[in-house]
Amino acid sequence: MIAAARRRLTYSNVIATMALFVALGGVAVAAGLPRNSVGPNQLKRGAVTAAKIRKQAVTSAKLAPKSVIAGKLGPNSVAPGNIGNGAVTTAKLAQGSVIAEKIKNSVVTTNKLNNEAVTTAKLGKESVTLAKLGSEVAPLLGTLKPGQTLRGVFDVGGKEPAIARGAVSYQFPLSNAPAVTVLKKGETSANCSGLGGGNQQTPQATAGNLCVYVTEEINLSTLAVENNTRLGFGLNAETAGVGDWLAYGQWAVTAP
Repeated sequence: MIAAARRRLTYSNVIATMALFVALGGVAVAAGLPRNSVGPNQLKRGAVTAAKIRKQAVTSAKLAPKSVIAGKLGPNSVAPGNIGNGAVTTAKLAQGSVIAEKIKNSVVTTNKLNNEAVTTAKLGKESVTLAKLGSEVAPLLGTLKPGQTLRGVFDVGGKEPAIARGAVSYQFPLSNAPAVTVLKKGETSANCSGLGGGNQQTPQATAGNLCVYVTEEINLSTLAVENNTRLGFGLNAETAGVGDWLAYGQWAVTAP
């Protein structure tokens, strides 16, 4: 009987039988895999492609910290709606990333500026106008500030014996009328230290004082200050005799 079976064996019969066993064995292996038996070590390199990943299968919980870097993001992939409140801090901004054209009008208000943030170097030419200054700013729109000094010149004279009068108005008013000192050529005092500057054209006066310096005089008898107020002062000059006479000089007043 065995001999008869051998006579019936052919090459095609053997191959067919082997194929049947292989097929049945593969199904058995596939059907017999226990749950969670296929791990990273059983996967070939490159076996899991983008096409093999189900939509929404990769969630934020599946991503390792710092796994998504800038090089992995596509153009326009991060929209404003994807950025959490407070996520963009000053430490996250690159140098020079915030430029003028990126800032909307009226976004930078006074409460956004640090102390000393706006310096003279930051101001454009003619950017500070009178309309931008408060009424309390002096000396432009108010009284002279304490310690600030105004300076000017005076000139009186004539041809005949006479008494001449003149007046000087301050460019900016003082808060109160100053004390007055009239000095002849070369004189100084405790409150009037003289004419400073390289050309002797910077008359000096201490706070709360008006100093009138006579620098030249001809045929002058007296020169006095009258009607002294916080707005200015008057001059009263008298000749010493017949003929031409004059008196001129400089003055300085410093706010108390």
